[in-house]
Amino acid sequence: MSEQLSAEQSMSLQSGIAAFETKQFARAQQLLSPLAEQGQVDAQYRMAIMCQNGLGMVANEKNAEKYMRGAAEQGHAMAQHGLGFMYMQGECVEQNDVLAVEWFQKAADQELVGSMTTLAMMYEQGRGVQQNTEKAQFWYKKAGF
Repeated sequence: MSEQLSAEQSMSLQSGIAAFETKQFARAQQLLSPLAEQGQVDAQYRMAIMCQNGLGMVANEKNAEKYMRGAAEQGHAMAQHGLGFMYMQGECVEQNDVLAVEWFQKAADQELVGSMTTLAMMYEQGRGVQQNTEKAQFWYKKAGF
């Protein structure tokens, strides 16, 4: 979301994140949904989690994927990891290891340790990429293992 949030939107975002963090998911959804629809990345990521897991609402795979992809495409590392996981597991999207690797790579490039570890495992097992123990070791080492 390129434009700045208004003071009211900023307050809604902070209140929505606080509600999410304290597991008040219905309240979080009420506050974050309009911002997510406007493309606000932090709201999209949290809405994706709630939609995927049915937190404060009925689970909605279509919206979970839409919000997760929206945040991931804006460079949100946790959303990139989440979208990679969706593709790896076939949750909310059709299972696709090649796309999973692409999204884990983007998050790993932003120093997200969980994505580095998952990427290492994908290289180790040859899932979505040619099996490559050197690349697996590189990512495991970078992740601190």
